[in-house]
Amino acid sequence: MSKNSTSDANYSIKCSVDECEHHCGQKNYCSLNCVSIGTHESNPTQCQCVDCESFSPKSQTSPEQFR
Repeated sequence: MSKNSTSDANYSIKCSVDECEHHCGQKNYCSLNCVSIGTHESNPTQCQCVDCESFSPKSQTSPEQFR
């Protein structure tokens, strides 16, 4: 499980990206207080054009690997 527990969940920011460092375990919420949203398009017209710029991939080493 991520270092972010469900008690860290910001219930104002829903998120289903399990691969993000800020994702809160079994809950589909983010642990950040604020996120940055941006785009990679000059004229975004679809959901796929919008990005969470606060995304950070989970680290490759987890605490369970050291037990």
